[in-house]
Amino acid sequence: MLQVRISVVTRLVTILNQGAVIEMKIAVVAANGKAGKLIVKEAVDRGFDVTAIARSDNKTDAKKFLKKDLMDLTAEDLKGFDAVVDAFGTFNPDTLSQHSVTLKHLCDILSKSETRLLIVGGAGSLYIDKTHTTQVMDTPDFPPEFKPLASAQAKALAELRNRDDVKWTFISPAGDFQAEGDRTGKYILAGEEFTLNSKGESIISYADYAIAMVDEIEKGNHIRQRISVVRE
Repeated sequence: MLQVRISVVTRLVTILNQGAVIEMKIAVVAANGKAGKLIVKEAVDRGFDVTAIARSDNKTDAKKFLKKDLMDLTAEDLKGFDAVVDAFGTFNPDTLSQHSVTLKHLCDILSKSETRLLIVGGAGSLYIDKTHTTQVMDTPDFPPEFKPLASAQAKALAELRNRDDVKWTFISPAGDFQAEGDRTGKYILAGEEFTLNSKGESIISYADYAIAMVDEIEKGNHIRQRISVVRE
Protein backbone atom coordinates (compact mmCIF):
# COMPACT_ATOMS: atom_id res chain seq x y z
CA MET A 1 0.00 0.00 0.00
CA LEU A 2 2.88 2.33 0.88
CA GLN A 3 4.51 1.68 -2.51
CA VAL A 4 1.27 2.59 -4.30
CA ARG A 5 1.03 5.88 -2.38
CA ILE A 6 4.67 6.73 -3.18
CA SER A 7 4.04 5.97 -6.86
CA VAL A 8 0.99 8.26 -6.93
CA VAL A 9 2.89 11.09 -5.26
CA THR A 10 5.80 10.68 -7.66
CA ARG A 11 3.47 10.90 -10.67
CA LEU A 12 1.79 14.02 -9.29
CA VAL A 13 5.14 15.72 -8.73
CA THR A 14 6.20 14.83 -12.29
CA ILE A 15 2.98 16.25 -13.77
CA LEU A 16 3.29 19.45 -11.74
CA ASN A 17 6.91 19.92 -12.80
CA GLN A 18 6.06 19.39 -16.47
CA GLY A 19 3.33 22.00 -16.33
CA ALA A 20 5.24 24.52 -14.26
CA VAL A 21 6.31 27.83 -15.76
CA ILE A 22 9.92 28.46 -14.80
CA GLU A 23 10.58 32.15 -14.11
CA MET A 24 13.93 33.15 -15.53
CA LYS A 25 16.18 35.21 -13.33
CA ILE A 26 18.27 37.72 -15.24
CA ALA A 27 20.47 40.73 -14.54
CA VAL A 28 21.03 43.62 -16.93
CA VAL A 29 24.32 45.45 -16.43
CA ALA A 30 24.50 49.13 -17.48
CA ALA A 31 20.72 49.00 -17.35
CA ASN A 32 20.17 52.76 -17.41
CA GLY A 33 21.43 53.11 -20.99
CA LYS A 34 19.05 53.27 -23.94
CA ALA A 35 19.55 49.64 -24.92
CA GLY A 36 19.66 48.43 -21.33
CA LYS A 37 16.37 50.09 -20.35
CA LEU A 38 14.51 48.53 -23.28
CA ILE A 39 15.97 45.09 -22.59
CA VAL A 40 14.85 45.41 -18.97
CA LYS A 41 11.37 46.48 -20.06
CA GLU A 42 11.04 43.58 -22.52
CA ALA A 43 12.12 41.07 -19.89
CA VAL A 44 9.86 42.56 -17.19
CA ASP A 45 6.89 42.55 -19.57
CA ARG A 46 7.44 38.82 -20.15
CA GLY A 47 7.36 38.11 -16.45
CA PHE A 48 11.07 37.56 -15.86
CA ASP A 49 12.66 38.13 -12.48
CA VAL A 50 14.81 41.10 -13.50
CA THR A 51 17.53 42.89 -11.57
CA ALA A 52 18.80 46.11 -13.11
CA ILE A 53 22.40 47.06 -12.34
CA ALA A 54 23.78 50.56 -12.83
CA ARG A 55 26.09 53.01 -11.10
CA SER A 56 23.40 55.70 -10.86
CA ASP A 57 19.84 55.56 -9.50
CA ASN A 58 17.39 53.15 -11.12
CA LYS A 59 15.79 54.53 -14.30
CA THR A 60 14.33 51.23 -15.50
CA ASP A 61 11.11 49.24 -15.08
CA ALA A 62 12.85 46.69 -12.86
CA LYS A 63 11.66 46.45 -9.26
CA LYS A 64 14.96 44.90 -8.19
CA PHE A 65 18.00 47.13 -8.48
CA LEU A 66 21.68 47.02 -7.58
CA LYS A 67 23.51 50.34 -7.56
CA LYS A 68 27.06 49.40 -8.38
CA ASP A 69 29.73 50.17 -10.96
CA LEU A 70 30.32 47.34 -13.41
CA MET A 71 33.98 47.04 -12.43
CA ASP A 72 33.01 46.64 -8.76
CA LEU A 73 30.70 43.68 -9.41
CA THR A 74 31.72 40.38 -7.84
CA ALA A 75 30.94 36.74 -8.52
CA GLU A 76 28.66 36.82 -5.48
CA ASP A 77 26.67 39.73 -6.98
CA LEU A 78 25.87 37.67 -10.09
CA LYS A 79 25.43 34.30 -8.41
CA GLY A 80 22.18 32.48 -9.15
CA PHE A 81 21.17 34.33 -12.30
CA ASP A 82 20.19 32.33 -15.38
CA ALA A 83 21.59 35.06 -17.62
CA VAL A 84 23.45 38.36 -17.38
CA VAL A 85 23.11 40.96 -20.13
CA ASP A 86 26.07 43.24 -20.73
CA ALA A 87 24.60 46.47 -22.12
CA PHE A 88 27.72 48.54 -21.48
CA GLY A 89 28.72 50.96 -24.20
CA THR A 90 30.83 54.07 -24.55
CA PHE A 91 31.39 56.37 -27.51
CA ASN A 92 34.04 58.55 -25.88
CA PRO A 93 37.37 58.06 -27.71
CA ASP A 94 39.22 58.19 -24.39
CA THR A 95 37.27 55.29 -22.90
CA LEU A 96 36.81 52.92 -25.85
CA SER A 97 39.25 50.46 -24.30
CA GLN A 98 36.64 49.90 -21.58
CA HIS A 99 34.73 47.65 -23.98
CA SER A 100 37.47 45.05 -23.56
CA VAL A 101 38.23 45.80 -19.91
CA THR A 102 34.64 45.58 -18.68
CA LEU A 103 33.82 42.49 -20.73
CA LYS A 104 36.89 40.70 -19.40
CA HIS A 105 35.81 41.55 -15.86
CA LEU A 106 32.34 40.10 -16.39
CA CYS A 107 33.82 36.98 -17.96
CA ASP A 108 36.22 36.55 -15.07
CA ILE A 109 33.52 36.72 -12.38
CA LEU A 110 31.20 34.42 -14.36
CA SER A 111 33.97 31.96 -15.24
CA LYS A 112 32.95 28.28 -14.98
CA SER A 113 29.45 29.15 -13.80
CA GLU A 114 26.20 28.08 -15.43
CA THR A 115 25.11 31.71 -15.87
CA ARG A 116 24.97 32.79 -19.49
CA LEU A 117 26.46 36.12 -20.57
CA LEU A 118 24.80 37.97 -23.46
CA ILE A 119 26.55 41.01 -24.89
CA VAL A 120 25.09 43.98 -26.75
CA GLY A 121 27.61 44.16 -29.59
CA GLY A 122 28.26 46.25 -32.67
CA ALA A 123 27.76 45.82 -36.42
CA GLY A 124 31.19 46.97 -37.61
CA SER A 125 32.77 43.57 -36.91
CA LEU A 126 30.29 41.64 -39.07
CA TYR A 127 31.78 40.00 -42.16
CA ILE A 128 30.85 40.85 -45.74
CA ASP A 129 32.21 37.65 -47.25
CA LYS A 130 31.68 33.94 -46.68
CA THR A 131 35.37 33.43 -45.95
CA HIS A 132 35.10 35.83 -43.01
CA THR A 133 38.18 37.80 -44.00
CA THR A 134 36.70 41.30 -44.49
CA GLN A 135 34.66 43.13 -41.87
CA VAL A 136 32.14 45.90 -42.45
CA MET A 137 34.42 48.45 -40.78
CA ASP A 138 37.15 47.69 -43.34
CA THR A 139 35.02 48.62 -46.35
CA PRO A 140 35.61 51.96 -48.17
CA ASP A 141 32.14 53.34 -47.38
CA PHE A 142 32.32 52.75 -43.64
CA PRO A 143 32.05 56.15 -41.86
CA PRO A 144 35.53 56.99 -40.51
CA GLU A 145 34.09 58.62 -37.39
CA PHE A 146 32.69 55.24 -36.31
CA LYS A 147 35.88 53.27 -36.99
CA PRO A 148 37.41 53.66 -33.49
CA LEU A 149 34.23 52.40 -31.81
CA ALA A 150 33.86 49.51 -34.26
CA SER A 151 37.52 48.56 -33.75
CA ALA A 152 37.13 48.59 -29.97
CA GLN A 153 34.04 46.37 -30.12
CA ALA A 154 35.74 44.04 -32.61
CA LYS A 155 38.72 43.71 -30.26
CA ALA A 156 36.42 42.85 -27.37
CA LEU A 157 34.73 40.17 -29.50
CA ALA A 158 38.07 38.71 -30.60
CA GLU A 159 39.12 38.40 -26.97
CA LEU A 160 35.76 36.90 -26.05
CA ARG A 161 36.20 34.13 -28.62
CA ASN A 162 39.10 32.81 -26.52
CA ARG A 163 36.87 32.29 -23.49
CA ASP A 164 35.74 28.68 -23.30
CA ASP A 165 35.02 29.05 -19.58
CA VAL A 166 31.98 31.31 -20.07
CA LYS A 167 28.63 30.62 -21.75
CA TRP A 168 28.65 33.80 -23.82
CA THR A 169 26.58 35.02 -26.77
CA PHE A 170 27.52 38.21 -28.65
CA ILE A 171 24.60 39.83 -30.47
CA SER A 172 25.36 42.36 -33.21
CA PRO A 173 22.64 44.74 -34.38
CA ALA A 174 22.06 45.80 -37.97
CA GLY A 175 24.14 48.63 -39.41
CA ASP A 176 21.48 51.26 -38.74
CA PHE A 177 20.80 50.79 -35.03
CA GLN A 178 17.97 53.20 -34.21
CA ALA A 179 17.50 54.25 -30.60
CA GLU A 180 14.09 55.78 -31.25
CA GLY A 181 12.91 53.30 -33.89
CA ASP A 182 9.53 51.58 -33.80
CA ARG A 183 8.89 48.27 -32.08
CA THR A 184 7.69 46.07 -34.95
CA GLY A 185 8.18 42.68 -33.32
CA LYS A 186 9.69 41.30 -36.54
CA TYR A 187 13.35 40.53 -37.04
CA ILE A 188 15.67 38.21 -38.93
CA LEU A 189 18.11 36.16 -36.88
CA ALA A 190 21.39 35.92 -38.78
CA GLY A 191 24.96 34.87 -38.09
CA GLU A 192 28.42 36.35 -38.55
CA GLU A 193 27.74 37.89 -41.95
CA PHE A 194 26.26 41.31 -42.68
CA THR A 195 22.63 40.61 -43.64
CA LEU A 196 20.01 42.71 -45.43
CA ASN A 197 16.25 42.38 -45.09
CA SER A 198 13.79 41.86 -47.96
CA LYS A 199 13.91 45.60 -48.68
CA GLY A 200 17.67 45.63 -48.97
CA GLU A 201 18.06 47.37 -45.61
CA SER A 202 20.32 46.81 -42.63
CA ILE A 203 18.24 48.37 -39.90
CA ILE A 204 16.82 47.55 -36.48
CA SER A 205 15.39 49.56 -33.61
CA TYR A 206 16.59 49.26 -30.04
CA ALA A 207 13.10 47.98 -29.17
CA ASP A 208 13.22 45.15 -31.72
CA TYR A 209 16.79 44.38 -30.69
CA ALA A 210 15.53 44.00 -27.12
CA ILE A 211 12.97 41.46 -28.34
CA ALA A 212 15.73 39.46 -30.05
CA MET A 213 17.91 39.65 -26.95
CA VAL A 214 15.19 38.35 -24.62
CA ASP A 215 14.24 35.65 -27.16
CA GLU A 216 17.85 34.47 -27.07
CA ILE A 217 17.82 34.50 -23.27
CA GLU A 218 14.75 32.24 -23.33
CA LYS A 219 16.06 29.84 -25.96
CA GLY A 220 19.81 29.79 -25.34
CA ASN A 221 20.57 28.36 -28.77
CA HIS A 222 23.86 30.13 -29.53
CA ILE A 223 26.31 29.44 -26.74
CA ARG A 224 29.82 30.79 -27.52
CA GLN A 225 28.63 32.25 -30.81
CA ARG A 226 28.21 35.68 -32.35
CA ILE A 227 24.81 36.22 -33.97
CA SER A 228 23.18 39.26 -35.55
CA VAL A 229 19.69 40.67 -35.98
CA VAL A 230 18.04 42.87 -38.60
CA ARG A 231 14.46 44.11 -38.86
CA GLU A 232 12.30 42.24 -41.39
